[in-house]
Amino acid sequence: MAGPIDILGPEDGGGRARPSRRAPSRARAARERVAERDAEAKLTSLAPAEREPTPPALRLLNVGYGNLVAISRVVAIVSPQSSPMRRLREEASSRGKLVDATQGRRTRSILVTDSDHVVLSALNPETIAARLAPDTAGDEGDA
Repeated sequence: MAGPIDILGPEDGGGRARPSRRAPSRARAARERVAERDAEAKLTSLAPAEREPTPPALRLLNVGYGNLVAISRVVAIVSPQSSPMRRLREEASSRGKLVDATQGRRTRSILVTDSDHVVLSALNPETIAARLAPDTAGDEGDA
């Protein structure tokens, strides 16, 4: 009578060969490191005028309760009491471009963006304007 039969599975070296899921080879990793160093050396060797310009940092405006709006997109900050502003709010709502950032509180200002979005805020327009231009907060205008 024959002895016990061992059945080899994929983990034992038997069965079909499967592609390796190991990390890249050391040679490949070394080539990638060399390529990264070359790219970095090229950037540092270029004169400032030859380098690609870095995009300006995205500045955000706090419109209350942790809600932020990109400063570069704000076109107007208005008070919501007038009838035209109420119509603006209703039209934006029907178009799906109304953003309510009031957190359930009373709307005290409306921000209009260059993409025709309308943002409702619970902060006064003066407060938001002061946050937009903090260096001119103490100056009084003609209006």
